[in-house]
Amino acid sequence: MSALDTPVIIGRSSSHFTRIARIFAAELRAEHSFQVLRDLLSTDPADYGGNPALRIPVLKTARGSWFGALNVSRELWRQSHPRPRVVWPEDLDVPLLANVQELTLQAMATEVTLVMEKMAGGGEGTTHALKLRQSLLNMMAWLEEHADAALAALPPGRDLSYLEVTLFCLVTHLEFRDVLPTAPYAALNRFCQQFAQRPSARDTAFRFDT
Repeated sequence: MSALDTPVIIGRSSSHFTRIARIFAAELRAEHSFQVLRDLLSTDPADYGGNPALRIPVLKTARGSWFGALNVSRELWRQSHPRPRVVWPEDLDVPLLANVQELTLQAMATEVTLVMEKMAGGGEGTTHALKLRQSLLNMMAWLEEHADAALAALPPGRDLSYLEVTLFCLVTHLEFRDVLPTAPYAALNRFCQQFAQRPSARDTAFRFDT
C-alpha cells in the first residue's frame, strides 16, 4: 500500500479534537498512520495537511483531505466495513441531546482558546480570558446537570455516538492540560470512567508528543 492509499491522520496526541478522530479510527479498526503536528503555532497550512484554518485533525486519503474531527470521523466510518451503528450530531433531534452536543463542542473550542493564549504568552487576567473561563465554567456546570439524562436518552442500539466521544475527550482533557479541575463533576466523571474502559480510549490516552 502506498502512503496515499493508507489514510493519514495529522494531529497531536495531546489534542482532544485529534483524540476524537483517533478513537473513531480505533473503534472502526481503520488502517491508518499518525502524523504529528510539531509546532502548534505554525502559520503554514502545509503543516496542517493543507487546512487553511490551521487546525487539527486532518485526514489525508486517496479521495482528498478532510478537515476537522467530525469530517474525519465520518470519512473513517464511510470507509469501514461493516459500518457500526453511530449516532451523529444530526440524529440528536431533541433539545436536551442537541444542546449537550453543542455545549460540549463549544467548551472544547473555548478550552483550546485558553490553552493557546497561555502558550502565546497572553495574560490569564484579561477581560477576554476571564469571560472565556466563566463561559467554560457555566458550560461545565450545565453539562454536569444534564449529562445523566442526555446519555440515558441516546438510542440504546448504538455502537457509538459522536456525543459520547466528544464529551469524554472534553472532560479528560481539562485535567490533562490543567485548565480546570474536574473533581466537582461527579456525573461526568462516572461517564468518563465507564467510557475509559473501551480499548479505543485506552489506546489513545493523552500525552505530549516528543
